[in-house]
Amino acid sequence: MMDKDIVNFLFETGMLKHAKRSGWWLINVKDPENIAEHSFRTAIVGYFLAKMENVDADKVVSMCLFHDLHESRVSDMNKVGQRYIDLKTAERKVSKEQTADLGDAGREISALNEELDKQKTKEAIVARDADLVECAVQAKEYIDVGHKDAQNWIDNCKKYVVTESAKRLLSLVDKTSSNDWWRGLKKTSR
Repeated sequence: MMDKDIVNFLFETGMLKHAKRSGWWLINVKDPENIAEHSFRTAIVGYFLAKMENVDADKVVSMCLFHDLHESRVSDMNKVGQRYIDLKTAERKVSKEQTADLGDAGREISALNEELDKQKTKEAIVARDADLVECAVQAKEYIDVGHKDAQNWIDNCKKYVVTESAKRLLSLVDKTSSNDWWRGLKKTSR
């Protein structure tokens, strides 16, 4: 691994700040969040789920940070588009190529992505649940600004989460206004 390989990798990860999450276009969200924003909050959700489920939080957070890295090359494809291509094969190929020149770090990232893909460990299950919970949180934010069809995302996420902690959080996400966090924090003057 050379410093230049790391720098190139960092620039490539920056592409995730430009690529939008395309599923939201199906319900006419004109400027949906980008992949980097999704990955960031997924890592935060993963941290809390890992703590709630008593698993290795560092491993879960790492899985969450790198889980959509391949989308810097193949972009985000919504579920309708995924019906027509073998996305899993493309994701694996991209992931291997992206990390090939990064030495031990690249092998670690690749192993984390493989583990996440196989869903055999508790950490992988928690990381996947974090991805789904984050999607539901985003859906709730879109519902609260008028995109009522985003409820479909929450309903689908509820079908696929595995851990009890994720199920509890999803239930709360569905019932909570995305604006509740700031209520009571605003100070008004006379």
